[in-house]
Amino acid sequence: MDEKLSVRTAGKPIRCRAAVCRKAGERLEIEEVMVAPPSPREVRIRIVCTSLCQSDITFWKLEVPPSIFPRILGHEAVGVVESVGEDVDEVCEGDVVIPTFMSDCGECEDCKSTKSNLCSKLPFSVSPWMPRYNNSRFTDLNGDVLYHFLFVSSFSEYTVVDIAHVTKIDPSIPPNRACLLSCGVSTGVGAAWRTANVERGSTVAIFGLGAIGLAVAEGARLCGAARIIGIDVNPDKFEIGKQFGVTDFVNSRKCGDKSVSQIINEMTGEGADYCFECVGIASLVHEAFACCRKGWGKTVILGVDKPGAQVSFSSHDILHNGKILCGSLFGGLKPKFDLPVLLKRYMDKELELDKFVTHEVKFKDINKAFDLLIEGKSLRCVIWMDK
Repeated sequence: MDEKLSVRTAGKPIRCRAAVCRKAGERLEIEEVMVAPPSPREVRIRIVCTSLCQSDITFWKLEVPPSIFPRILGHEAVGVVESVGEDVDEVCEGDVVIPTFMSDCGECEDCKSTKSNLCSKLPFSVSPWMPRYNNSRFTDLNGDVLYHFLFVSSFSEYTVVDIAHVTKIDPSIPPNRACLLSCGVSTGVGAAWRTANVERGSTVAIFGLGAIGLAVAEGARLCGAARIIGIDVNPDKFEIGKQFGVTDFVNSRKCGDKSVSQIINEMTGEGADYCFECVGIASLVHEAFACCRKGWGKTVILGVDKPGAQVSFSSHDILHNGKILCGSLFGGLKPKFDLPVLLKRYMDKELELDKFVTHEVKFKDINKAFDLLIEGKSLRCVIWMDK
């Protein structure tokens, strides 16, 4: 970080480029915007690189609340601290940081507990505002408000993030790998590692082999799972999945007159020890639960379904089968504690991050990243802000 730049800009608005979404489904426009200085307990960050997540696509398309426009999307990133607001002592100018949509205030009962990663002081929501002040740090050149996204808004050369959403990392870690842990890979790996606590020698079934599902496979592999069954409609995903530890594959479009859960139960005998729903479809939650082993099986929901979607189960199934069904936000990880652990495992060549990055583009080509993900051609596309 150029210290002279920080001295020159600290406490003042910064004019920079951002990719602004002004209407659902429309291509992003690179615009000049103004980024206000950080308020108390906030940090202004120069984004080095950002990556595109399926959640960005979901909210880019969404036309109903909590959708709101114009908005600066993006929530997977790595950046350098440009300046800090009052009462910030965790980071300083020049530190390399990962912003996350999950807060980790370190003060509330949940953050102090080992049982939860759901901060109760700054709870997760799809808010268009900064979490403490319910206002925006972005305006366009006409002075009109631009809305935030998931407390990060990384599709901008500069952004402002609450300190509870910022984790300092080792600057030697390649930014185009570290940014993956800002959301998707952490969510999948964490779901296997923290939420499910997959045991060595166990059997895992993963519904959906997108980036999240493959990250679950990677997490299950690290935990020592003996069998990892991938379920997807795309047969090409099996070869890709093998790179992340997938041992078996079920094409859900070729199950004949049987359900996917019936196939999984036949393959495993008693059902999988752990099932993960990574698509966001209520019917797949039912299928995952149906092929989860009675007695101790655990089904973890990771997929983001459409607003208002519901799942229902008979009380008989819940009472008599002894299974567990739970959700997992950010893989159950506490960002400030767990992200450095995962990054160390990457540097120690245990956690595979390189295989997730299939494309890299310049900021001006951000819409190409959208096209690649929508067409199913990429897992993660890294977007460089200054290349």
